Amino acid sequence: MAKFPKGFLWGGATAANQFEGGYDADGKGLSVPDVIMGGTVDKPRYITPAGVRENTYYPSHQAIDFYHHWKEDIDLFAEMGFKCFRLSLQWSRIFPNGDDEEPLQAGIDFYKNIFKHCKECGIEPLVTISHYEFPLALSHKYGGWDNPVIIDLWLRFTKLCFTEYKGLVKYWLTFNEINCGTIAGMGAIYGLGILPEDDQPITFGKASWDVPQRRFAGLHNQFVASAKAVVQAHEIDPENKVGCMIAGAATYPYSCRPDDVLAALETDRQFNFYCGDVHARGAYPAWAPSYWAANGADVEAMKALAEKDAEVLKAGKVDFYSFSYYQSNTVSTDPEKAKGKGNLLGGIQNPYLEASEWGWTIDPKGLRYYLETVYDRYQIPLFIVENGLGAVDERSEDGKFHDEYRIDYMRKHIEQMAIAIEHGVELMGYTMWGCIDLVSASTGEMKKRYGFIYVDRDNDGNGDFHRERKESFYWYKKVCESNGEIL
Repeated sequence: MAKFPKGFLWGGATAANQFEGGYDADGKGLSVPDVIMGGTVDKPRYITPAGVRENTYYPSHQAIDFYHHWKEDIDLFAEMGFKCFRLSLQWSRIFPNGDDEEPLQAGIDFYKNIFKHCKECGIEPLVTISHYEFPLALSHKYGGWDNPVIIDLWLRFTKLCFTEYKGLVKYWLTFNEINCGTIAGMGAIYGLGILPEDDQPITFGKASWDVPQRRFAGLHNQFVASAKAVVQAHEIDPENKVGCMIAGAATYPYSCRPDDVLAALETDRQFNFYCGDVHARGAYPAWAPSYWAANGADVEAMKALAEKDAEVLKAGKVDFYSFSYYQSNTVSTDPEKAKGKGNLLGGIQNPYLEASEWGWTIDPKGLRYYLETVYDRYQIPLFIVENGLGAVDERSEDGKFHDEYRIDYMRKHIEQMAIAIEHGVELMGYTMWGCIDLVSASTGEMKKRYGFIYVDRDNDGNGDFHRERKESFYWYKKVCESNGEIL
């Protein structure tokens, strides 16, 4: 097996709205996740866009209370040997309404103390500036990212972050899984802050209130904001490295029927490469107008935006390409083929692969396929910033959590990473998703656990938040210490 490069960034990943808690602590304003209720794989999450309803459970409000346990948690990460810890900022913790005249010093200091402690522990912070946490007040006042006024407000936030955390953070991501903005319903709410007028279920696909043009215009404004932030980051500190973040998935045709092969090509283009091309190549792909037309966007309006901001996009290409990878996707034009349960991309069940309890296809070789395909296309460093297995972890008779299934999942994916490196892929690091148990973004559950560290918290908000090491904790410690040689 190929060796992982010296300085490879082994670590774990989180998102503020899924683990931070303290939703109204020290002056923090509401963000969109703070008005999203819990759900299950069979029951969708609901959003209450008008605000927090009484006697209603919102998982983000306390989550796993990292807000009050951050030092303990980072110490546990250091014990595992993390070289890198991915976390995100809450815009509304620093600017409660998003457009406030002055930032909250308490919010600035909260993150600064975390970054300082990470550095003391030999851990590089990898910071996602925007991870599904749009300030609710901005949605009410401006409508969401489809309003271009948001660009300058966000750049004021990024400038503060690059300045305040200079010397503490050098690895940055602009927008988490930005390509999810192409998905109706969920993408509009999570990624773009575009909300329905009344309580609605969060769908992964067609939604009656969703307006395609608003989503595609919102994505364009995020492309512009990201490109300008890249330039801004480099000007403030030449040591800064800024990446994009894509929800990645290998895409296969169900059969060798030409229609299935073409469907797989279209899915790859639309989900993996539409956003990736703008970020990494600095321009929209040639087929973008046909994509806009097929998805109900205003083609002429989008062409005008692309032309107006062409130089901005070209000037702000990212330094590296990061992505999440959980599953592959199999597509068919045959309407009789069963769709995979819980599959984010809406593909069909792959007869050659198993799936998790939540219906997500498990495909380690798909990760290698994706790594090699993307690196061939962009020729810039890659970074796997999310990968992991959501499962029900049950305490064994000895009182411990023996999550061998998680170890097996990760081992197989890391083995495929090594093969991709042997094939010439420049891979910077690997931050396993949900390194400590946290709230599931898709379902709002705690039952769906990813972590090396168990947190005493359930789907209804019960538990005392105490932390326990799982078997995978000790396994990953050996992986980090050996730079991937001991699996």
